[in-house]
Amino acid sequence: MKDWQKYLAEVFGTFTLVFLGSLTVVGVFKAPDLGSGGQIVVPFAFGLALLAGLYAFGEVSGGHFNPAVSLAMFLDRRLGAADLVSYWASQIIGAVLASLTILLAFTKQDVANTATTHSSTKTALVIEIALTAVFVLVILQVTKSGTYGSTALIAIPLTLVAIHFAAVPFSGSSVNPARSFAPALVGHVWSGFWVYVVGPLAGAVIGWIIHTVVAKGDLDLRDDVAAIAGEVHSEG
Repeated sequence: MKDWQKYLAEVFGTFTLVFLGSLTVVGVFKAPDLGSGGQIVVPFAFGLALLAGLYAFGEVSGGHFNPAVSLAMFLDRRLGAADLVSYWASQIIGAVLASLTILLAFTKQDVANTATTHSSTKTALVIEIALTAVFVLVILQVTKSGTYGSTALIAIPLTLVAIHFAAVPFSGSSVNPARSFAPALVGHVWSGFWVYVVGPLAGAVIGWIIHTVVAKGDLDLRDDVAAIAGEVHSEG
């Protein structure tokens, strides 16, 4: 597989996730008669959008579509440092293209409505860290173990659905810095944005540590940290 194929797969996979999910959010705002039904529609929209992206592009790039997932894969040494940076860039490009497409079809305010926002920084940060860790734990295990077979493609989107059900009322449910960055940039909604970068990335690190200790039985992370540092140094 050529590198440019992987990066384009991340662009279009992230586009699929962010565009379909964001479009559903716009629809909920434009159909207030949905009431609490919107809280059901949006989580399933993001989960199904991720499923679509995985089926379309997962075999090419691994189907990360999320900088936090790519960070976890890098820490687990399934992704090189150079690829990590390129995956992050591809994911951001795909997400921004999705928000720009929403802008092209609707208005800047509609894009702003798709941004992840919160009323409590502390609550949102804790939730984003914890739920990203859960998301990463599922991904790291089901993509490595042969036990789950093809159900991995279902387990990951369903986990995202559950995360959205749990987090939307409190943090807007990001667990994905690219998904939050795009509407913040295009819709110009930067209030509390740092939570959606720090939270998911910290959650990815915590998720990887738990996976390494519990699933691998590795209680001494010093060798892992040294190997990661060595790879970063060699790439630099």
